[in-house]
Amino acid sequence: MACFLVPAAEAVITTVASKVIKSKESEESVRLSLPDGSVEETKKISFSAKLGWLNKMLWGGSALLAFEHVWHGEVVPFFPFLSAVETGETAEMLAEMGTAGVMMAVLVTAVWGGMLAISSVVEKRALCAPEPAAEGAQG
Repeated sequence: MACFLVPAAEAVITTVASKVIKSKESEESVRLSLPDGSVEETKKISFSAKLGWLNKMLWGGSALLAFEHVWHGEVVPFFPFLSAVETGETAEMLAEMGTAGVMMAVLVTAVWGGMLAISSVVEKRALCAPEPAAEGAQG
């Protein structure tokens, strides 16, 4: 009925947090040794960019859920906007928000945590790559 409001609320909070963090961050450059022997300087992925991943997932999921609720007539274009409030099913709506909405927000955040873990492993692997042998060196 209104389960999409929970991930949308989390999206609002993380959007604000992302903007605050981004304003305080500085870019960090690292040098990578590529397999072909060249060295490239690149920037690490900032935490605000990673938080942006979560924002996109939350906003996208909330928008799709809101559309689905509009499609089924659970969200209407007139006050009180939620048909459950209009028909007196407010307790059921709050229960759904507390179960389905919270679980969706937790699941999206857990998937994002997995994405952070994978990106951290990839970044560390790239940084710890062995230096290529100097050209002409004998072993």
